[in-house]
Amino acid sequence: AFEVIGDVQNEIDRLNEQASEEILQVEQKYNKLRQPNYKKRSDLISKIPSFWISVFLNHPQLSSYLDQNDENILQYLKRVDVEEHDDIKSGYRIKFTFDTNPYFENDVIVKEFSVTESSETTCKSTTLRWKNEAKNGQSASSSKRSDGESRKRAHDTENNNNEHGAFMTWFTDTTGEAGNDEFGEVIKDDIFVNPLQYYLAATTNDEEEGSGGENDEEDDLEEKDDEQE
Repeated sequence: AFEVIGDVQNEIDRLNEQASEEILQVEQKYNKLRQPNYKKRSDLISKIPSFWISVFLNHPQLSSYLDQNDENILQYLKRVDVEEHDDIKSGYRIKFTFDTNPYFENDVIVKEFSVTESSETTCKSTTLRWKNEAKNGQSASSSKRSDGESRKRAHDTENNNNEHGAFMTWFTDTTGEAGNDEFGEVIKDDIFVNPLQYYLAATTNDEEEGSGGENDEEDDLEEKDDEQE
């Protein structure tokens, strides 16, 4: 009986592997079909002032990482593009386009993650040309780590004392020591899929706060009328 069960299980595994290959082919096909739409969307978004900083600050996960230093830099961010490798499974890169700013000279900076056949992840990022020359010693070396390896991002002030904030700390870190890849994964799998929802959510919150103030005024007037009666 165990031999028969083993044979059946082998057939199930074979079908699962075949399904994974076919699913990957479908994903590759539609990833290419989506590219013109992504480009059109990015072109339109780049014309909206403060779009990306609003998205980041309104995201429930990323907002907890960001501080005033991040806001100072991210207000110049005008475009975010995620480009998956052609085969999808071997990695992706995130391209950030900035307006001219007082912090660094780069117009475009890129962070790229690659997965090897042995499931090791390599990471590299553009070397930033800081306008503060003392910061130009930071390099864009690559690092290697296994998929199952996790690292906790330091949230306390002592370990997150970078004058350029958490975003640039994540971007320039290619060793994995400053935290895991959660920042990049959130951008790729959540924010980039539909950034508009987070931008509109910020607008909705502002409107709700405004309407709440109007309701409070109406309540105050009703209370005064009751007192006079």
